[in-house]
Amino acid sequence: MDGRFWYILIGAVLITAALAVYVTVKVVTRLQEKHIGEYQDKILRTQRDEVQAIYHTMRGWRHDYHNHMQTIKAYLSMGQVAETLTYLEHLEGDLDAIDIAIRTGNVSMDAIVSSKLSVAAKKRITVDCTAKMPEQVKVTDVDLCTILGNLLDNAIEACEKVPEERRFLRLYIGVFKKQLYISVTNATAEKRRKKLSELVSAKKGSHGFGLRRIDLVAGKYNGFVNRKNEPGVFVTEVMLPI
Repeated sequence: MDGRFWYILIGAVLITAALAVYVTVKVVTRLQEKHIGEYQDKILRTQRDEVQAIYHTMRGWRHDYHNHMQTIKAYLSMGQVAETLTYLEHLEGDLDAIDIAIRTGNVSMDAIVSSKLSVAAKKRITVDCTAKMPEQVKVTDVDLCTILGNLLDNAIEACEKVPEERRFLRLYIGVFKKQLYISVTNATAEKRRKKLSELVSAKKGSHGFGLRRIDLVAGKYNGFVNRKNEPGVFVTEVMLPI
């Protein structure tokens, strides 16, 4: 066989190998995109259900408003002031439990943050929140909710692995160096400091997808994500253009 034959054979093998690699990459990429899409749909459904739950509870309270007023009037007509005050205290407690207490200046952010922090409170997580959105940002509400939803879901998930007396979650949203600054600090069960690459690669399942979604959305706007971990504490900072 002459040299030409070998050149043709080698070329055919290289082309076949290249096609095989290309097809494999395309298949893997589509599977990953499908998996990420399914996960994101699940997150959005969960967030929608949480907000709807608050909405329906508030509608139920408004529906009962007339009955509450009738009860208060009955107590007062009988001069039962102490009973009236006790009843009002119970109503105030119920209303505090369902009120969207977070006022960031952005309706979508109010809804998602309020719903997530409500979940955190039910899981006995001590919550500290300071949140103020600028009037205008380049990031869409959908992408903001994706970032906040994943950040808070991951923080809550981490806190659940810690004894109740050590659970905490701190959220800060504001403007820093003319950028939107988001910081989430939470308790973790990690007993040693890990390298960032080790920490991210170790996160499988929904938590791992959450980390990647945050990075992808921030990257879409040329934003910045910084993660810091110490024994028992994990911090994520996100900077986005205004």
